[in-house]
Parts: sequence; structure tokens; C-alpha cells
Amino acid sequence: MSRFRRQQTRDVPGLNLAAMPDLIFTVLFFFMIVTHMRHVETKVHYQVPQGSEAVKDVRKAGLVYILIGKPIDAQGRVISDDVRIQMGNRYVTVDEIGSLIDEERAKMDEDERRHLTVSIRADRETPMGIINDVKQALRRAGALNINYSATEKRNNSKAIVGEK
Repeated sequence: MSRFRRQQTRDVPGLNLAAMPDLIFTVLFFFMIVTHMRHVETKVHYQVPQGSEAVKDVRKAGLVYILIGKPIDAQGRVISDDVRIQMGNRYVTVDEIGSLIDEERAKMDEDERRHLTVSIRADRETPMGIINDVKQALRRAGALNINYSATEKRNNSKAIVGEK
């Protein structure tokens, strides 16, 4: 006979789940901190044009976006061939742009007002007459710093082209 006996039944030890809630809340907290929440829902389809002299602009303060393109539905399908102008979460006309710029200016502090920049993201198929009308409305509203979104021809990375 042998001195050591083998156990006939080996039980698998239970998994310790005491740290699981801490881990889950830590991961949840991390994603809440690093996730950028989009405040504006895109309602127009735009494909930015390519530019040869594109310069990247990293300023975020005092930035107002104007999107110009064809309207899309909730699934992202183009629903009309009309060109629409979107500011914030709604469609606007050229005549409304001045009053909306004034509303945006009222929400900003003094430093952001001085550096107010309007970024135009227009579809490459948008007629230049509409973009010119938007520029004239911005000029009447006193918003003279305008950026145009474009992609570079070389490596197709997005960049912002500025105008004063």
C-alpha cells in the first residue's frame, strides 16, 4: 500500500468575483471621460473637396459650424437633391444665418467672441453661388474669420483652410 492517498474527487475552486464591480465601474468611468458627445446631429450629406494648400487649424474655442449639402434621413441616405444649409441641429436659410451667429456670439465669453471662427463644411458638388451667399450673410453679421474644410490631395487627410 502506498503512503499517499489520491483524492477521488477534485473540486474546481470557485471564481472570486469580488473585484468585478470595481473593474466594470472603472472601465465605465474611463469611457465616460474619453468619449466625445456629439451635440449636433448631421442632417446633410457632404463630401469635402480636395485642396492643394490645406493647413490644419486646431482652435476649438469660438468655432461655429455651417454644413452645406444634400439632406439625409436618420439612416444616412440622401433623401433629396436640394442643397440645404445646417447650423446647429436645424436647417436654416441664408437670411437666418446672421441672427443665428448673433445668438452664438451671445452664448460665448469675451475671448471667444474676439476669436469667433465660422467653419464651412460644404459638399464638393455644392454650387459656388450658395457658398457665396453664405459668405455674404456672414460678412453682414460681422463674422469675418471663415474656415473651409477640405482634404489634401496627397494623403487624403482632413485639414482646414482659413480666410480672413
